[in-house]
Amino acid sequence: MSGRKAQAARNDELIREAARAVFTADPGAPISAVAEHAGVGISALYRRYKSKEDLLQKLADDGMDRYLAEVRTALDDDGDPWRAFAGFMRRCLDIGAGSLTMRLAGSFEVSEEMSRKGQEIHLATKRLLERTREAGALRPEIEVGDISVILEYLHGIRIGDDARMNRLQHRYLALMLDALHLTGEAELPGPPPTWPELRDRYDA
Repeated sequence: MSGRKAQAARNDELIREAARAVFTADPGAPISAVAEHAGVGISALYRRYKSKEDLLQKLADDGMDRYLAEVRTALDDDGDPWRAFAGFMRRCLDIGAGSLTMRLAGSFEVSEEMSRKGQEIHLATKRLLERTREAGALRPEIEVGDISVILEYLHGIRIGDDARMNRLQHRYLALMLDALHLTGEAELPGPPPTWPELRDRYDA
């Protein structure tokens, strides 16, 4: 990669990281706030993304790719099913999977490719849960929608600086993992969120 292309790639990554931080904190923030946070000119941002909606769509697509990579990693793990599942949850928390879902739902149009990828994610996560459940390590009524909501909830914990926030998020993930691991308890109240319920939140 040439020096100019390498710099462009670095700028693009800076913009996306800045956008994740800015829009997670304030979904209504102007796109100029992203350029300021990234330390690039507004023209550099608009050369890559034609609008705020375009940038939000790309962020959501990136997040789906990250999540899909993690669930595939967990499925490829032939070790203890519970350890594979718990490790998957911890990694999802660290990469920010679900962090923008509640904050940005409805603020951009969902492409057919994103919808297809969402279904792929749903099916892969379902396979991971089934394997963990078959090993007797997961509450029997836990479904994909539960995992989505749990990750969104954990990313909603925004206390202190980044390091403190991360520790708190993992603190409450540890409590939730303990609860998910209880297999002989009373059935949870009500059904989990369905795929259409989760998908419909993205309709602009």
